[in-house]
Amino acid sequence: MLYSMVEYQRAMIAAWADQSVAALLSPFNSFAYVPGAQDFASRWKELLCRNTASDQPAFGIAAIDCDGVAVPVLERLVSESPFCHLRRFEAARLEPRAEQQATPIVLVCAPLAGHHAVLLRDVVQSLLQEHIVYVTDWTDARHVPVSAGSFHLDDCVIHIRRFIREIDAGPLHVLAICQATVPALGAVALLASQGEPTPRSLTLLGGPIDARRNPTAIGRFASSYSLQWFRRNLVHVVPKPYAGAGRRVCPGFVQIAALGATQVSALWDLYRESCLKLLCGDGGRKPASWQALLDYHAVLDLAADFYLDTVHSVFQEFQLARGTWDVQGQRVRPQDITNTALLTIEGGLDDISGCGQTHAAHDLCHGIARGDKRRVTASRCNHYDLFSGPAWRSQIFPRIRDVTRRYG
Repeated sequence: MLYSMVEYQRAMIAAWADQSVAALLSPFNSFAYVPGAQDFASRWKELLCRNTASDQPAFGIAAIDCDGVAVPVLERLVSESPFCHLRRFEAARLEPRAEQQATPIVLVCAPLAGHHAVLLRDVVQSLLQEHIVYVTDWTDARHVPVSAGSFHLDDCVIHIRRFIREIDAGPLHVLAICQATVPALGAVALLASQGEPTPRSLTLLGGPIDARRNPTAIGRFASSYSLQWFRRNLVHVVPKPYAGAGRRVCPGFVQIAALGATQVSALWDLYRESCLKLLCGDGGRKPASWQALLDYHAVLDLAADFYLDTVHSVFQEFQLARGTWDVQGQRVRPQDITNTALLTIEGGLDDISGCGQTHAAHDLCHGIARGDKRRVTASRCNHYDLFSGPAWRSQIFPRIRDVTRRYG
């Protein structure tokens, strides 16, 4: 019932977006004569409709800037399942690299935590300067038919393990962000325990490896209620006409509601910036913050089984940290990882993954030599700074690039 009500509200917002743009550009409105008003109005409609869109948002990275030269980017789909698309990005180099300078490969494990993978646009664009990039682009569960079966936390781990095998773990580096740090570490540990090749490096960025350490409001909330409470209050059934009608999910609109205060602030900053650009006659350019906000609004529904598994395993039982986590009957043993360098990065102002939660991986991965372990705490970074904006580009990305260069 709640899902259907929200769908009705989305339809109303979409209709209101058309009307508000028409009012802004009405010949009776003086705003219509401001230079750049048409561009501003179209961008405002785009922002409003992002909340009502049901399509899988595209990365749309056509080119990157390399020393002042626009270098085309090639994107293709290389593997897929009903629940995930593995996308490959590569910048077309002006000169072929010598074989001894083979381009390093990075698998970016996007978090399955309510946002589409496009939230990591900055990450992909930065990595493309020197890397071939693969990204796990998780599917909105509302579009997955019930006939495709269930999707659990175990399935997330198995997907990442399969992608590592398909790409070839030998020359590969894995970068996992936020919630994805747990299944990514689990996937690499399973490979190590089975005697299979593991990635050259594993970078874990702002994730709840051990949510007992400095628990945040999210962790405290998850541990304060029973799993039955979450099932009763936060799980809903996808309505028609979506392909996933009948599937039980934790809806994307729950994520938007939980982060509403952050959005209001971002919207105000964005509105202020855009008005200044219009007044300066620079309305034709699309501010980077507009794209960032569009990406932030690109939310997805989580399969209920996966969502409840994560709450139970990561935030209530702390199974990875306690050494009690089994994936499809096999114990996850991070201590079996020996041939993979480990880099953990935290934000000193992170209020989603508390300080120490990601660095806890070093205690679990005691089979990795001390010289192959690094930990970084960016003192002035909040959670989103870790993978977007100036802090990512100037503080975080260079540390990741150092590791991929060193371990080739």
